[in-house]
Amino acid sequence: MKNINNVGVIGAGTMGSALAQKFAQEGFCVTLCDRESKFVNNGIEKIKNTLNEGVERRIFSIEQTEKILNNISGSTELSDLKKCDIVIEAIFENFDAKINLFKDLRDVLNPDTIVATNTSSYSVDELSNFISQPERFIGLHYFYHAAKNRLVEIIPGSKTSDEVIKSVQNFSILSGKDPIMCKDSYGFVVNRFFVPWLNEAVRLLDELTASTGEIDAICMKAFSISMGPFALMNATGVPIAYHAQKTLEKFGDFYKTSEFLKRQAEYNKPWDIDEADLKDISENVFKKVSERMLGVVFLVCSQILDEKICSAVEINRGARIGLRWRRGPIDLMKKAGKEKVAALINKFTNRYTIDLPASIDEKNWAMEYVKLEKFNENALITINRPEDMNALNEEIMQQLSEKFDLADNNPDIKRIFITGSGKAFVAGADIKFFIDNIKSKTLDNIITFTKFGQRVFNKIDNSNKTVISIVNGLTLGGGLELALCSDIILASPKAVFAFPETGIGIYPGLGGTQRTPVKIGSGLAKYLIYTGDFLNAAEAEKIGIVNAVIQPNEVMDIVTGVKEIPGIISGKRISDERYLTIEKFFNNFPVNELICGEAYKNNLPEALAEKLVKKLKQKAPVALNISEKLINEAKGCESELNFLAYIFSTSDALLGLSSVGKKVEFSGK
Repeated sequence: MKNINNVGVIGAGTMGSALAQKFAQEGFCVTLCDRESKFVNNGIEKIKNTLNEGVERRIFSIEQTEKILNNISGSTELSDLKKCDIVIEAIFENFDAKINLFKDLRDVLNPDTIVATNTSSYSVDELSNFISQPERFIGLHYFYHAAKNRLVEIIPGSKTSDEVIKSVQNFSILSGKDPIMCKDSYGFVVNRFFVPWLNEAVRLLDELTASTGEIDAICMKAFSISMGPFALMNATGVPIAYHAQKTLEKFGDFYKTSEFLKRQAEYNKPWDIDEADLKDISENVFKKVSERMLGVVFLVCSQILDEKICSAVEINRGARIGLRWRRGPIDLMKKAGKEKVAALINKFTNRYTIDLPASIDEKNWAMEYVKLEKFNENALITINRPEDMNALNEEIMQQLSEKFDLADNNPDIKRIFITGSGKAFVAGADIKFFIDNIKSKTLDNIITFTKFGQRVFNKIDNSNKTVISIVNGLTLGGGLELALCSDIILASPKAVFAFPETGIGIYPGLGGTQRTPVKIGSGLAKYLIYTGDFLNAAEAEKIGIVNAVIQPNEVMDIVTGVKEIPGIISGKRISDERYLTIEKFFNNFPVNELICGEAYKNNLPEALAEKLVKKLKQKAPVALNISEKLINEAKGCESELNFLAYIFSTSDALLGLSSVGKKVEFSGK
């Protein structure tokens, strides 16, 4: 697998400049190339403006922006790309322009330089005909705004080598993207269903079924989205929607571009969107528009599954991350059910004389969220649900159990690595699951889920094989409890650890009150669980939660055995006077004395004391008391099950779980 350090981006427009910014943010050295200096300068100016906005919003510090800009160099000479490990074409969407560029690159780049196209509409295989060594050519389709939108579609051509695919997959992860793999087919995944969705909205307008504002309002409701199709076309440009739809016409009459869309694109004017309120729209109009718009998505996504362009989970991920839909197409089909989906699709198959897709079935809508890969004697389990920060639910827990069993029972496997995809290792449990069951008075479901989760975690903890958690980002609640089941915890510099439970009315129930004291001692366990303080990787290493901090580009070398696993350092490690003081303090005083504040006198520095008292007073009293009891008694993970029914029946639990991220006042009931 090729290590990528230097990245070339050709085209300094909106897409190219955003890509250059993102790659530079993630530590890559970037060469931003365009035909003329004015284009390069404009691109770098766009980057500066975006970064300055980030400083104003406190996303970046001034020092960080300077470092990012220092990672970017501009050029008008293709020869300056010779040093690059990968070059990404991000020029305007014109086939002849792209192939002429690829011809020019033939004598410029090193033979092993990976060449990628950001095309949104052309075939990767067709473009590869103009590349020397087409085995190094691949599609990388990014989404607006590329410095912020985490989705990328990876599209190998028929000649793309396995090594290039693996290198690009790893590069995508290291550059802060959530990749989905797909076959080379016009529109790939997202545009294949999203662009016909836009086209269908224009058809409905042309048929006088509803106005632009009404169609937008209905779609926002039916799809749980913040912008309707006409507002979206205005934001990205009507001609872009038109040209994207034209490339899909190869699939048949259903994909034919609306004449109205063609005219609007030729005028190059935005849609006039009238104000519309859902309550003023008739039930008949709402039904007709929503069913047509849902039907077009259901049809195209079923065709994607039939054609094996990608999996159901990748369709869903494309919509949820790339388009920021609250529910993906597969979610919507599951909610509607097989009969309803077939009925809506049939309206199109009858109208356009096309076959009913074979993939209209629940078994084809199954989504794999936990992956298992084998690298010689090492297994890698990845919790792969980045659209929901890898939050644990019944489905994830079941798949984790199954994948761990496969690795644990394989005699060839000696070490099992566990990690997460995207920005999180595991950002806790799925809170909606708890809220739904509290409201429906089905607390037994919560207890059953937690019991099963404990069995899975115990299995991981008790495995005879070496289990290593590679913590790549947010590790909250159940995620930290999962990591604590490992023999070794390795963390990237971006890792963050916390037990936020007492701040949302509950307590750690998957072993957090038992394994944390074993790992770092009762005093620090109480500190973490009572306060919910967030620790970065360096702080977590200081107190002994983390065995070693590693760089993201080391992960695959460690997993594949190229690099040794950083050694286990036994025992608790505290090298910071502050944590020694905190540990002693939480060991010496019960939680009720901590909350009243009296215990702080002459025991902690005043500023630290005030900070801790303030945090403790913001937590749910019942959750704090139960946590204290569980830690002090140390009866094992199963003891956490004894208080589940009680804690989830409290008003504080419902209040806290329903108000995540907001300040609330707990009543202690």
